Amino acid sequence: MAISLRRVQLKSNEDTGFGTNPDNYGGRFVNRDGTFNVKKEGLPFFQRFSLYHTMLNMPTWKFYGTLFAFYLAVNFVFASIYFFIGSSQFQGIIQTGPAGIFKEMYFFSTETYTTVGYGRVNPVGDLANSVSAIESMLGFLSFAIATGLLYGRFSKPKAFLLFSKQALVSPYRNGKALMFRFAAYKDNHTLTNLEIKVNAALQVEEHGKQVFKFYELELERSHVESLPMNWTVVHPLTAESPLFEYNREDMKKADLEIYVSVRAFDDVYSNVVQQRTSYTYDEILFDRKFVQMYRESNDGKTTIVELHRLHEHKEVSTAAKL
Repeated sequence: MAISLRRVQLKSNEDTGFGTNPDNYGGRFVNRDGTFNVKKEGLPFFQRFSLYHTMLNMPTWKFYGTLFAFYLAVNFVFASIYFFIGSSQFQGIIQTGPAGIFKEMYFFSTETYTTVGYGRVNPVGDLANSVSAIESMLGFLSFAIATGLLYGRFSKPKAFLLFSKQALVSPYRNGKALMFRFAAYKDNHTLTNLEIKVNAALQVEEHGKQVFKFYELELERSHVESLPMNWTVVHPLTAESPLFEYNREDMKKADLEIYVSVRAFDDVYSNVVQQRTSYTYDEILFDRKFVQMYRESNDGKTTIVELHRLHEHKEVSTAAKL
């Protein structure tokens, strides 16, 4: 119980926004991609759901897939309406049979929806003209919305940071330190005025029951002027650290999670960007150190940052120094 009592005496961070009751949580607090590991229930789905925010934040492949699926689906709906209205409401149809006529209706719908209007098939009946007028209006509106979403996604400030897959406990000076590293991975994308905060969440025994405690970790450096290469974040495991003398089993028993928040200024967007990530106890390796991820160009005039080596590390003796 000595370790638990020492943890209680350390000053914890009460401003994390997370509660202290372990029964309230399942899994990690922050996902590796920076999203919070929280799912909300208790209200109707459409009251909780925001189409705009969902479309802005979904992965690129899913975003374009959703747009394409919506385009196919809406034209299928209108093609079905035209088909049930009947081919007598149209002129220029050359296909015969139900399948052929439906195909004509489908491509007529795509031409109406996009306002291309090639003109071979066109409505002549009042009902068909009314439906096509509604469809063309919906086409204008949906393309305006899609344009706004595309602009929102392209113009949304983003940090474009890549974090190492593991954090390491490595030899540091005359002791040890917890380390991880990250880099900006886009070409010609340099962040300035970076600030980082690293917190540790762990379960401790307090007054006879298990509670979550949160500690802001002291870093070797919490601010850098720019990030043209990478930043190895170092938390010395001294007696002032809440993780002092923790081994792998201690971290597992405490359900340790290290969560990270990086804020920086992006000259391209002329705005502040932020990115989060976290490391759980099973993503922290002992007695390892990161390998160098730079080399000179062949002409000796440029430094090459080998981003594929960001995650690489090697075994090192605990007696060795960095």
